[in-house]
Amino acid sequence: MAEKTMIEAVRDAMYEEMKRDDRIIVMGEDVGEGGVFRATEGLLKEFGPERCMDTPLAEAAIVGVAIGASLNGILPIAEIQFADFIHPAFDQIVSEAARLHYRSNGTWSCPITIRTPYGAGVHGGPYHSQSIEAFYAHVPGLKVICVATPYEAKGLLKSAIRDPNPVLFLEHKKAYRLMRQEVPDEDYTIPIGVAEVKREGTDLTLVTYGMMTHHSLKAAEAVQQEGGLSVEVIDLRSVSPWDKERVLESVKKTGKALIVYEDNITGGFGAEVAATIAQDAFEYLDGPVTRVASPDVPISPYSGVLEEYILPNPEKIAAAIKKLAAY
Repeated sequence: MAEKTMIEAVRDAMYEEMKRDDRIIVMGEDVGEGGVFRATEGLLKEFGPERCMDTPLAEAAIVGVAIGASLNGILPIAEIQFADFIHPAFDQIVSEAARLHYRSNGTWSCPITIRTPYGAGVHGGPYHSQSIEAFYAHVPGLKVICVATPYEAKGLLKSAIRDPNPVLFLEHKKAYRLMRQEVPDEDYTIPIGVAEVKREGTDLTLVTYGMMTHHSLKAAEAVQQEGGLSVEVIDLRSVSPWDKERVLESVKKTGKALIVYEDNITGGFGAEVAATIAQDAFEYLDGPVTRVASPDVPISPYSGVLEEYILPNPEKIAAAIKKLAAY
């Protein structure tokens, strides 16, 4: 077992899976050179140009070719260089990949994995900072994963590659080299759709995912040190499917629910979590279901000051925890 960053864990997962199954290919813009974040570094040298293929700057074509390849026995990993660039492929993902199994009455499946870095906090500006999970979590037939740590990145990416369904695998770019964590050398997977309680607590349930998991854990620690509040932090890890049972179990225990996500607040995935809690755990609640998210502005400003102003951070989350706990 060695300590890895998230980007190293992602690279290891692809390398090990390509070694395990020669049907797996990687395709995308500049993947032969290692990609913008070096996620595919070394794959071209190890597996050759037939299994690590550079593509044109054409996201609809990248996903469309991946779909066609999957129908012919290939298991593609399609990299979209930034999540902000995925929108030209929306129709291929939503109308083709996600619907193929249903439209063919179960005759065909579409085992593609679409990897892409998402999220703000790295001064990427409006074209390199978007959170896209809510668009795609809305689509039946498509699985959407948002990882927070190196251990989860490797285990869940392996599960995504082995899944017979199309999977959108979102890697928060700020988390790529944020931390090192022990990652097993041996093969392992993490089931898609199972949340993890990152921190146990009794006073309040905090539901989050991706980069906000790190901010939420810092906030939970701060409010405990400051005032003794006990916050249970749940990392969803997958937003489609998402672990309703574990969230509801926690809310029924604590009586209060705070949902934290980076995307702008209106129509963000946290709204779905909030609605489910309000519907299925109403009689257990001892306060309003509350959200912390970015305001409804185009994410994200180039200015570091403005970016910090709009994004959730540990201080904003801690303030929301204290306000809800005092309700």
